[in-house]
Amino acid sequence: MTAHHGTLDEALERLHSTGPEFHGYLSNHGPMAVEALARHGQGPGVHRWLDTYSAKLEDVPRARDAVSDTNWRQALGDPQRVTDWTTHFARTVAERPWRDVLAAWWPRLLPGIAGAATHPAIRVGHIVRALLTEDETEPRIAELAHALGYWAARHTTLPVAPTPGGTSAPDDALDALPRIADQTTSALGGLAQLPDTPGWQTAAEAVRAPRDPDEARAQLTALVQAATHRYADHGHGEGVMLVHAATAPNAILRTLPALPRTLWAPSFAVAWAASAALTSVYGAADALPPLRTGPLTPEEVFRRAAEHGDAHAIKMTDTALDVASWTPDGDDRALTAALRSLELIVPGA
Repeated sequence: MTAHHGTLDEALERLHSTGPEFHGYLSNHGPMAVEALARHGQGPGVHRWLDTYSAKLEDVPRARDAVSDTNWRQALGDPQRVTDWTTHFARTVAERPWRDVLAAWWPRLLPGIAGAATHPAIRVGHIVRALLTEDETEPRIAELAHALGYWAARHTTLPVAPTPGGTSAPDDALDALPRIADQTTSALGGLAQLPDTPGWQTAAEAVRAPRDPDEARAQLTALVQAATHRYADHGHGEGVMLVHAATAPNAILRTLPALPRTLWAPSFAVAWAASAALTSVYGAADALPPLRTGPLTPEEVFRRAAEHGDAHAIKMTDTALDVASWTPDGDDRALTAALRSLELIVPGA
């Protein structure tokens, strides 16, 4: 095991002694951020970052009643049962291959992507990436159980379910979405306005429906790119929350290789619904002036994100680097989106 592997596993073990939320409802971003930091060459600073971040975290909530194969539906979406859910998944991944567990639960959990502002789904995406591209260590398998447990406990469906069926590419479809009338409300209050927002359902269903699994992956990739690019000039609508319009679909994109291909098209549909909803709830009406950056490398941009230190900025930059890697000559607009997040997000927010 390399030092990089050891650092991530040590960080995950530290985080598994903490709860998935703190201050009542804020998500513990530690597992997501340390995975991104370790992946992008910032391993030496992971424990230092975690020392600061963990000061605000809370203990694991107490267990209540065991979740089983017969009663799980009653426990779905109950945040008071999060430790019960984590215990259930820890036992399940000890008995069965983690890919089998993920494939069985994905159709159950995916509709609840809105739970905890999409953070549980994002947490799953980070650890699945590590499991797919590196070693399947015990702390990483344990992290998958924690991530799935958090998602099950916070399972919340969107109040809208647009079915892709038009001809628009994701970037054009995002641009055409109407904004909700009152963007000063809470996250749930904003989502609740979507069904009554004139033209929203029609605009959301204008995105092209994938014809097969490969096109679903291509559409999902295009969505992540479009949401990342859009953040560069519209992220000021809500600098933190609009990060998720890009990072949530990217988490699903990262998970596709571990899933049966039959689940790819439904995964795109849900990712699109979530990204579209966040764009309408938080997107700014007017674009910001271009951010003048000068020539930058992805490594330099991520180093700046690590120095900034905020978990949302780190995750946004992580996704932006993914997008930049998809183009042979790089993607300056994606890197600009990452730098915009450093400008819009207050460190430690």
